[in-house]
Amino acid sequence: MTTKLTSVIVLTLIAIALIAGLALWNQLPDLMASHWNINNQVDGYMPKFWGVFLMPLITLGMLVLFLVIPGIDPLKANIAQFRETFNVFIVLIVAFMLYTHGLTLAWSLGYQGFKMSAAMLPFMGVLFIAIGYLLKKARRNFFIGIRTPWTLSSDSVWDKTHQLGSVLFMISGAITLLGGLLGGVAAFWFTFVPLIGSTLLLVVYSYVLYRNETNL
Repeated sequence: MTTKLTSVIVLTLIAIALIAGLALWNQLPDLMASHWNINNQVDGYMPKFWGVFLMPLITLGMLVLFLVIPGIDPLKANIAQFRETFNVFIVLIVAFMLYTHGLTLAWSLGYQGFKMSAAMLPFMGVLFIAIGYLLKKARRNFFIGIRTPWTLSSDSVWDKTHQLGSVLFMISGAITLLGGLLGGVAAFWFTFVPLIGSTLLLVVYSYVLYRNETNL
């Protein structure tokens, strides 16, 4: 996917989200639900203005960041090698954020016959699997991937760490999908324990690889 096409798709999604929010403005409550706890109960609210505009604005800012990063990275030639994969990831993460925004709008309109975790976690699982695929393709750079002092110091350590990271994130994605089916507190543990565990393991793994490579 080209960067131009990525920008068009993302801007179109943001425009749809803004138009939907404006069209529904008069039907939305003055305070909109903004956060759910692990029991799928609302425990946070925000004013309608921010409920309608905050997520699209954050997403627009993310798009700008994603477009700027590859051009300022000293290793931008490496990013160019997996740029198409990165562009697909941009579309997916934006789609996830605006999907979450859509769920929030629906809930605030009174359509509350669903559990937020059950609605979100399948998409999160797919997103983790996509991250796993991105890690497999990623080449050493300063912004995208598993950036530890040791992966950034060695192409070999970077590649081996990302090979393992790809597998771990795909497994985490599959576990998250299962958590979405279980729902409730189990969904929380099935999502964050594999994610945090994988991240910590990859930090340690990259350090061990670097020590073995440099004979420290």
